[in-house]
Amino acid sequence: MAIYGLRVISFIFVALAFDPAGAHFFSMFNKMKLDGTSYLAAQRAYDGWSLFGIVVLGALLSTAALAVLLYRSGGPFGLVVLAFISIGATQLAFWTLTYPINQATRNWTDLPENWELLRRQWEYSHAIAAGLNALALLVLFISALRAAGR
Repeated sequence: MAIYGLRVISFIFVALAFDPAGAHFFSMFNKMKLDGTSYLAAQRAYDGWSLFGIVVLGALLSTAALAVLLYRSGGPFGLVVLAFISIGATQLAFWTLTYPINQATRNWTDLPENWELLRRQWEYSHAIAAGLNALALLVLFISALRAAGR
């Protein structure tokens, strides 16, 4: 029963972590067409989104705990480990690709001369995170289906 509950909690956290990543991805194509002033205005829509860090932490902790429980119970845990690694990789992408640009642009309140290059890296880093979050959600789903089929 603990595995079932933790699986549900993991689903919730991973799905919530995908929300902002998916929003970034699906808005990226339109935002890449904006001029500098319009882009800065559009970026204000993300003010306060740093609170989603709590969700990401929940996704990391719950998938790690689920993997440990599955390993100890003799259950298949490889897909859950892949979900954990995928969520962890989103953080690697954020801290190495996104965060430095947030610093260089003062969270998109300043437009440096190379802003278009920075915008491209910032948007693509979020696309990478969206893909990794989607992968985490997919493999959690597959692992649940496999567990239900046993």
